[in-house]
Amino acid sequence: MTERNPGRLVVAGLGYSGSAVARAAAAAGWQVTGTARDPAGAAPPPGVDVVAFAAAGPAIAAATHLLVTAAPGETGDPVLAAHEPAIRAAPALRWIGYVSTTGVYGDRGGAWVDEATPPAPGQGRSQRRLAAEEAWRAAAAGRALDLMRAAGIYGPGRSALDDLRAGRARRIHKPGHLFGRIHRDDIAHAVLAALRQAVPPGLRVLHLADDEPAENAAVVAEAARLLGLDPPPLIDFAAALPAMSPMARSFWAENRRIGNAATKAALGLAWRYPSYREGLRAILAEESGAG
Repeated sequence: MTERNPGRLVVAGLGYSGSAVARAAAAAGWQVTGTARDPAGAAPPPGVDVVAFAAAGPAIAAATHLLVTAAPGETGDPVLAAHEPAIRAAPALRWIGYVSTTGVYGDRGGAWVDEATPPAPGQGRSQRRLAAEEAWRAAAAGRALDLMRAAGIYGPGRSALDDLRAGRARRIHKPGHLFGRIHRDDIAHAVLAALRQAVPPGLRVLHLADDEPAENAAVVAEAARLLGLDPPPLIDFAAALPAMSPMARSFWAENRRIGNAATKAALGLAWRYPSYREGLRAILAEESGAG
């Protein structure tokens, strides 16, 4: 294959992260097809074809690479449920990337986990993710499989900057409780690095998490500083807890720090946004047209 046409990539799920990957891959010369539940209502990036999710079998059958961003449901992984026969039979398919979550590690009391740490999910949705990972291990037999466990995803339109502007940002004080994050465009950066590699069949666990796990209060304060606003007042966690949604409570119930050294070495990259500081500045620059 030429550099101009390095391969045929199917992105199963043109959502927030999937669209960023599709955009970057198309710009790099890949032939990219993305799936959508309703192609008529989709707004694909330039150079990306869109097919209905239910009708994606032929595109998968012709693919050299497959990236799965769709989350599992109560009944399992939707891509495997709809297209496992096409995936197993695809003659040229040699790499599968599955975007999972660092939630599969469960609560570690603030301790570090690395790519070799055994999963121990505590939340139902994380248990479903681990089950989906295992299903992909079976379906990808004989091919390269990258399990890409992502931390909290943020980027343009989805950051503390938007929360502050909307008046919904809270600066919750819980010392030592750290969250991992990854900028949407660093997900694309990592996937493109993986796509360019000729890795042998087998499994890799990759961590899509930046270099600096951080407290919620620090991130909100930095976003406020960049916007020239006074930061919201600190709220003690115990005082904030009663008003939290069940989803928010589940996030705060777990505390871990995500290591990424093996991932960066395997992919030969450094993050474009190694912490929330660079990431938030880049979002503002992009909004102003300077990015």
